[in-house]
Parts: sequence; structure tokens; C-alpha cells
Amino acid sequence: MASTHTTELEELETKPVMLESDEDGGGSDFDLETLILVTRKSLIWLLLLITLGLAGAFLVIRYTPKLYMSTSLLKIDEQSEAGALGLNKLGEVDNRANMNKLSGEIELLKSNLIYERLREELDLEVNYYVRGKVLSQELYKSSPFDVIFKVKNDALYDKEIDINVLNDKRFRLAYVRGEETVSAEYNFGEIISNNDFDLKILKTEAFSADVTNQNYFFKINSTGSILNYLSRNLSALIVNPDARTISISFQDHNPLKAKDIVNKVDSVYLDLKKETKNQSNEQTISFLRDQLDETKKQLQNAEANLEAFAKRNKSYDIKADVAASRAKIEAMMKEKEDLRLKISLLDDVSALLSRNTHVDQIVPTLGTLGDPQLSEKIAELGKLQSRLELNLASYQRTTFAVTSVETQIQKLKKDIRELLVRSRELLQNQIVAINANSGTVESELLAMPQKETEAIRLKRFFDLYEKFYLLLMEKQVEFGIAKAGTTPDFQILSPANLPGAPISPNKIMVYAIGIASGLFLGLGLIAARYFLHNTVTNIREMERVAKAPVLGVIPKYEKEKLAVSKLVVDKNPKSAISEAIRSIRTNLEFISSSKNKRLISVTSTISGEGKTFVAVNLGGIIALSDQKVIILDLDMRKPKVNLAFEGENTKGISTILIEKHSVQECIQSSSIANLQYIPAGPTPPNPSELILTPAFDKMLQELHEIYDVIIIDTPPVGLVTDAMLIMRKADIPIYIVRADYSKKAFLKNINKLTRSHGIAKLTTILNDARSSGLYGYGYGYGYGYGYGYGYGQGYYEEIEKKSLLQRIKERIS
Repeated sequence: MASTHTTELEELETKPVMLESDEDGGGSDFDLETLILVTRKSLIWLLLLITLGLAGAFLVIRYTPKLYMSTSLLKIDEQSEAGALGLNKLGEVDNRANMNKLSGEIELLKSNLIYERLREELDLEVNYYVRGKVLSQELYKSSPFDVIFKVKNDALYDKEIDINVLNDKRFRLAYVRGEETVSAEYNFGEIISNNDFDLKILKTEAFSADVTNQNYFFKINSTGSILNYLSRNLSALIVNPDARTISISFQDHNPLKAKDIVNKVDSVYLDLKKETKNQSNEQTISFLRDQLDETKKQLQNAEANLEAFAKRNKSYDIKADVAASRAKIEAMMKEKEDLRLKISLLDDVSALLSRNTHVDQIVPTLGTLGDPQLSEKIAELGKLQSRLELNLASYQRTTFAVTSVETQIQKLKKDIRELLVRSRELLQNQIVAINANSGTVESELLAMPQKETEAIRLKRFFDLYEKFYLLLMEKQVEFGIAKAGTTPDFQILSPANLPGAPISPNKIMVYAIGIASGLFLGLGLIAARYFLHNTVTNIREMERVAKAPVLGVIPKYEKEKLAVSKLVVDKNPKSAISEAIRSIRTNLEFISSSKNKRLISVTSTISGEGKTFVAVNLGGIIALSDQKVIILDLDMRKPKVNLAFEGENTKGISTILIEKHSVQECIQSSSIANLQYIPAGPTPPNPSELILTPAFDKMLQELHEIYDVIIIDTPPVGLVTDAMLIMRKADIPIYIVRADYSKKAFLKNINKLTRSHGIAKLTTILNDARSSGLYGYGYGYGYGYGYGYGYGQGYYEEIEKKSLLQRIKERIS
């Protein structure tokens, strides 16, 4: 710690100070002033830790391989069965179906089926790298050489194989085989064949003079490592279940490689979905093709049977044949009736001719017969009969004119009769022929039902096979069209992009973590120093815990380093420390203004808190005010007053109390005229018993007759009981607390002394305080019962100015 006017830190004697608990509980209360002080002392550490955090963040960003992520967005268009059936009102069912569908698609995207196709279609078997001082960089599609290989030793998979390009023709190849390093030089394009592999290394378009003497290496990846690499870095997530969108992303240290893999995943997924949809079409088309072949054979058989039936029956349509036969029969019956009618008419004509009827009665019947020869003969007969009637009117029946006509008439009638007989025979023959034909047709008609049944059966099979064949052909065409026009059931809403910024390390996040880590450690340091800070640092801590009034604050003496406590107020009368002690002297005068003679005791809890320094310099300041002062060193176990005045300690208080020397013999002078002191003298075996003797009171009485002020430097009250014996006799007992040295728990001793030991007049002084711990005692005014006077700021300026480095060291300490 910093040096003080007491300088030396003395070892504690006897047992530790035992403090009883106090209702004030000062030591455990939150102390804002202490926290501020600790914070101010720790600011440099806080800034240093934050700086270290930022430096660590910079190193992390600088030497951590950058990780890029490329992403594409897909929309699955395939509807669920519920949606296809119009059951969209069942929202919960449809959403669950959507989630199941999307989950299935994600599992497909992350399956080995996709990974295997990616491995086959992407150039992932060999990775090329350029070796850097700290990091190695992958040369994706930019390698200056290409490797064609056939691995014979599986142990070389996933191992680094170094290549050092010597010039544009040669290179050095090196790799580790077991514990052996294999290294040799080869030419580009040369086939390297050994027990490990067959290898050929070719130069690419990226090869240039810059690659010479560069250190490259490549890895031949095994199938398992490629699949593991794809599985580890590929991710698929459901973005919006309602919109059925899926995000596909891939992470890699090379942004172009990440983009290519995501695009390839999309294309592979597209092909797979097409194949999946076409698989059913292919199976259906194959089935249709087989059925068409079989049905074609059956249709050909049905056609053959139907053709044979038609050839056998000379007809394809039995129903039409039945109808035709019936019509034929009806026609023949009608024709037969007509023939019978004609025969009847011929008989009528013959009867009329037999009765010599005039042919005019026969003429209406001739149109029905339709015989032109007969009509001609009868017309001729009608003319002869008309001519006969004219001749009979003019001639006799016996005349030639009449008889010749009659003869012609008879002959003509005979011809007519013969013609009627022939016509009747002809008509009768026709009737016979019609009867014969109708019998044939009727017999055929009777056989028609059996033929019709057979025809219907044959036609039914033919129609069935024909329709089925046409249906199969139609379906084959439909599925062929469907196969040709198959589209995937998803859309690429956003194709993979080339990532511009890495996702890791995140600069803002890393720097934030660095700052937060430094800040956290700094705050932790402040908290630790605060909780471990158990010494008194400022006047406010004393006021809060101790009930005794504060006479004043003595600032840190920094003019010089003192090996032992010394009198300094005579050398620096205008220093801040001198003014501070003058303020304490003034406060003492107000406390004991009614007394001309005063006994002041100065004590502390332990050695090293500056009670001797305060006693000596306080005595010097009082002596400078024309009062006679003597300082008694009653710390006979560790006497130091004589050291402060650079005097001897051969005789003193101990020899006076044992009546070996008189008071006058032991008084020693100092550099101040009105200030004398009596050293402790040789250390006695029983200091406490000596104080209790009447000789002690007698000594004080004798000194009161000579001096105005007696200041007693007592032993530490926390170590021995001598101080309490003297404090009860003192008019003004003073308790010294040293800043940044005295424990907070020591303040409870002050309350214990006033409450348990009845020392009600006890006062305190804060010694060796920094300027931050003065709390009103430093500049402008004093403190103590409201009477004090301040010492000016100008005095404090006399303190040695410190450099920035000294101040930083002081803050750190």
C-alpha cells in the first residue's frame, strides 16, 4: 500500500481484536461512497478488461472461419385429400394434414435418397484447399489443379494430401501413410500409381504463375463423410403451414458452394417428385400396354368367329335377314294373290267369251290382267263384233258379208281361248313356284332364332372386346400425355442466392459479447473488491458506524517517505497536513475551553494506524500556539516517540514509575521550544501494573503543574488494556482510524468503548486520508461540533504533484 507518515506496518501482538455485534451493523450495510471509491479505483481495470474483450472479439472474428448460408423458399402445391373432396371447412383436420404433408416433405429432403443423388450429381468427392498461416481456404471451382483418382487404400480417404507447386510443370506430393510420410516430385499429367492409389493431377484454367511455391492440399472424401457433410449442414424448416412453404438452407465456409448445393437440392427434389408422379403413370401405361396386347388377341378371335359366322350364313345381320325373309314371304303371298286374281279374271273372260258377250264387257277386266297380246286380240274381236252388227243391220245372216265376219270372229275367239288357257297355265305355274319359294323362305325363317342367338353372342363378345380395346387405347394416350406434361407439385418462390455476409461469426454479436464479457468481469472485479473492501476509506463510513464525534481528518503525507513517525509540522508549517492538525487543535479548544490544563490520550485499535504521528504533530501544533506541551510515551512495549524526536530511550516512563528516575530527569526537549517529551524507557515486564500504581497519578499531577497540555501516546486498545486505563483519566481521549488500513470492524470498538466502558468523551480522527475521503474536511471548512475552521485550498497545492502513471498506479492499488 501507499507510504504514510507512520510508514512501517508493525506486527500484531497478542490475540486478535474481539468485537461484539452492534445494533448499528455498520460493517455489513451498503456503502455508496465505498462503492464509488472502489469503482473509481477499478476504472482502469474495467477499461482494460473491456479492451481485452474487444481484442478477443477481434481475434475471434479474424481467425474464425466465416460460415455462409444460402437459402431457397419452396411452396408445396399438392392438396390434401380433404381439400380435394371439398372438406376445407374441417380446418383443424386440414391443418394437421398440411403439417403431416410438410413434415413428410422435410423428411424426404433430409433423407439419404436426396443425399445420394447430391453426391452423384455434385463434384464433392475431392476438396481443394490453399493452406494459410492460420486458416486454410477451400478452393471451390477455383483450384489451379484437378485430381483424377482411384483409391486402393481406404485409409487415405478423408486425409490431407499436400501439393507444393514447384513450377508450371512439376509439383511435390506428400501424404502420411500410417507413421510414414510419403513424398515425391511428379509432373502434371503424369499417372502416379502405387499401392495407395492411381492418381493424375492436371492443371486447370485457374493455374497461373502465382501458385508457384504455394502450399495446397486436397482431400478425397469417402461416401460416408460426404453424406455426413450434407446431413450436418443441410436444413429444411416449415415457414408457414397455412401457405405450405418450406425453407431449404445450407451452411458452408464457401458461399458459392452453399448456393450450388441448395440449387442442386431444389433440382434433385424436382426430379424426384417428377419420378414419383411418373412412376404411377409408367405402371399404368405398362398395364395398359399388356392389356392392349391381350385384348387385341381376343378381339381378333372375336372378329374371326364373326367373320366365319357371316361366311357360313352369308350374312352379318340375322335380324335384317329375318325381316327380309318376312318381307319376302309377304311379297310372295301378295304376288300369289295377284296371280290368283288374274286366273280368276282369265276364267271370267273365258266365261264371257263362251256366252258370246260383247267384248265391251270384257275391256274393264283387261287392264287388271296386264296382257298386251290378249288385249290386242280382244280389241280386234271387238272390232269384228261391231262390224258384224253393222252387216246384220244391212245384210242377212246368211250373206257372205255376214258369214265371213262370223267366221273371223269364231277363229279369233278360238285364238283368244287358247291364249287364255296358256296364260292361265303360266299363272298357275307361277303360283306353284311361289309356293315352293315361300316354303324355302319359311324354313329358313324357322332356323333364324338359333342363328340370331349365335350372332348376338358373337357380336356381344366382339363389341365387348372392341370397346375395351378402344378404352385401353384412349387411356394409354391420356397417361402418355400426362407423363409428357408432368409438373412437380411445388414452386420455387425464392431460388438460392449467393450469400454476401457470413452468418458466423456475427461481428456485432461477437463484439457485443466481448464488451459484455469485459464489462461483466469488470463489474465482477468491482463487486469482489467492494465485498473484500473491509477497511475504512472515508469520513462518511466513520460517521455512519462510530457514534463518537470526529475532530478532523489528516490528509496523506506525501512530501517524503518516513521510515518512522516524525515531527513534520515544524518543517512544513503551511502544508495541508499542518492546517489539518491546526483545525483539530481548534476543535480541541472548543471542546475543553473551560479548562486551562488538559490531558489528551491518543490510541488506536492496532499498531500502525498513526497514533504516534498524530500525537507528536498535534503536540507540535499546540506548542506553536504558545502552550506548554509534553508528550508521554506510554506504549512501553513498542516505544516510538523517542524515534519521532530522534532521542534516546534509556530512561523514561518506566523508570519514573518504578521511581528510579525523577520526572525532570526524563524530560527531553524537541525542536519546538514549548514542546517536550518523555520516552517510554526500558520495557518493563508489567506495563499495566505500573500504570495502576500511585506513581502514575503522581507523575501526571507533577506534569500538570508545569505544562498546559499533556498528550499521552497509549498502546493500541485492541491489543492490550493499558489504553483504557489511561483513557478514563484523560480529558479528551482521541481514537485514531487510518484510512485504507483500519478495518471497518475496528469502528465497533469505538462504540464499545463509549457504551460498555463508559468513555463518553471519546473523539476520533481519520488519519492518512486521500482527498476523495475528506468529505468536507479538505477544502474550505473544518468539522467537529460545528466550530471548526478550514484550511485553504492553496495549502493543499503544496503537496507534491503526481504524474499520470503514478496516479494510475495509485488507482490500481
